[in-house]
Amino acid sequence: MTNLKTKNEITWCPGCPNFLILESAKKALEKFNQKELAMVTGIGCHAKMFDYLNISGIYGLHGRVIPTMTGISIGNPKLKVIGFAGDGDTYSEGMAHFIHAGRYNANITLIVHDNQAFSLTTGQPTPTSQQGYISKATPLGEKSKPFNPIKLALSAGATFIARCNARDINHTAEIIKKAINHQGFSFIEIIQDCLIFNKEINNKDKLVRKIPDNTDKTKAENLSQEWDYNSKSGKIPIGVIYQSPTKEPTLSEKLSINPR
Repeated sequence: MTNLKTKNEITWCPGCPNFLILESAKKALEKFNQKELAMVTGIGCHAKMFDYLNISGIYGLHGRVIPTMTGISIGNPKLKVIGFAGDGDTYSEGMAHFIHAGRYNANITLIVHDNQAFSLTTGQPTPTSQQGYISKATPLGEKSKPFNPIKLALSAGATFIARCNARDINHTAEIIKKAINHQGFSFIEIIQDCLIFNKEINNKDKLVRKIPDNTDKTKAENLSQEWDYNSKSGKIPIGVIYQSPTKEPTLSEKLSINPR
């Protein structure tokens, strides 16, 4: 069994759901060959995963998790490359990279910790924050509607799209394993609370419903619209929202790069 623990002190806020995501990641990765794993993190609370998982990788720049992962994957297609990023990290500075990741179909797994706020700094709104959210950056409330990353990933051509609830460790671990074993771009959104900022959008557990793995794109589009990120109404499907029913060429394959 792979030893994924490190000796670094965990400095997240006590009770932060990131503790649960860390445990899910450990459960998912424990049976993989540690030498075949590589990870990338961005800047944010999520990025401390780099300190607490005993895996080689790169502690990246804000919004640059995806291109760093892609570079690693192209450099050595044999590696299973996993990225941990935040909603601000991915959907603000990293938006263009997120869109093209689906188009390229690089063989990488992106895990986005989404608490609908820039929680490492002063809780500024991110592209998934709900309308009306008041923060130091938006004292009059967020005016723009949040966008839907699941719908965007479908439009961009991602071949594996899933959503998890941070509080469900075992389910999240299973989804992460499936994503890593998928050949192509795998995107997992993990919805989580923040204990400090944007607390009004927390406690969505009663809205969550598990779905069976889905390979029908039309059904996936319908599932993606069940929750609009703007309120505590509607159901939030968790599980594999879409996985391509056929094997599509990865970026390395399109570039004719063979695993070493």
